[in-house]
Amino acid sequence: MRIGNIELPAGAGLAPMAGVTDAAMRLLCFEQGAAWAVSEMLSAKGWIYSRGKNRNAVELLARLPGEGAGGLQLFGREPEYVARAAAELEDRGFLFIDLNFGCPAPKITGNGEGSAMMREPEQIERVVSAAVRATKLPVTAKIRAGWDETCINAPEVAELCERAGASAVAVHARTRAQQYAGRADWRIIREVKARVSIPVLGNGDVRSGADALRMMEETGCDGVIVGRAAQGNPWIFGEIRAAMLGRPWRPPSPGERVEMALRHFELESALHGEKRGLLEMRKHIAWYVSGLPGASHFRQSLNDLTEPDAVRDVLCAFGQACEKNA
Repeated sequence: MRIGNIELPAGAGLAPMAGVTDAAMRLLCFEQGAAWAVSEMLSAKGWIYSRGKNRNAVELLARLPGEGAGGLQLFGREPEYVARAAAELEDRGFLFIDLNFGCPAPKITGNGEGSAMMREPEQIERVVSAAVRATKLPVTAKIRAGWDETCINAPEVAELCERAGASAVAVHARTRAQQYAGRADWRIIREVKARVSIPVLGNGDVRSGADALRMMEETGCDGVIVGRAAQGNPWIFGEIRAAMLGRPWRPPSPGERVEMALRHFELESALHGEKRGLLEMRKHIAWYVSGLPGASHFRQSLNDLTEPDAVRDVLCAFGQACEKNA
């Protein structure tokens, strides 16, 4: 699949998730077979005002050696700010700019940004057009099915994105009102695919290689992106890639899951420092061990630990116990 002048390998992409898909997680997903990944979203207006002085903004732009094709996600409703941010950040090592019109978080939609813009298709077109004119990188757009059940307009919005010069559009097949609940309506992805000629990426309820194949067959989408199913499970990208290539795949053992959690912890510590890395890793560790014997008790004990070395020791012991009982 091509996005503009970028040729992407077979497989699925990692969807952007605020507070989750930092450089550490992206690297692990690339190592397990992710075809591309998109960063956590960065406020275009916030970047322009801070000019890189905001520590969180700078950390969002971090990339690690070994990362593959990456997109930088920006959000904002003012075309001039989005355009300026895209131009200023196009040389940060990312291969494309992704514009967020899908985030359902109240603090984002309350400002008329993210998925709130699904109620303003013409404004989306203006933002996409401004970004396309401002940067030499391909520009993509992430949208939702619509705002709510009375405003399901993804096909129309996708057409406007294409007209504005977008190189691809990703569709989360839920409305903003649904947040992440209920079933994703893949029919919306199929309708978008029928309306545009640029690549369409499907998102929503892909939890396995079989799901990815079924989504592509049912919708005709050009590619698949995975979000929550990758939390604590970077191996899903290897599973999807194997399914697409018709190859066998073996899920990780309990010990391998704990080993990956330890490696993730070391990467987070290198990025943010050990204390901050520990805080960032609490949710990731819970995801890695979910479903393993004794996981509930382990998560409770983990929350009482404040020293990084103690977390390493407890993780190692838990991994050994899991392997022994496997």
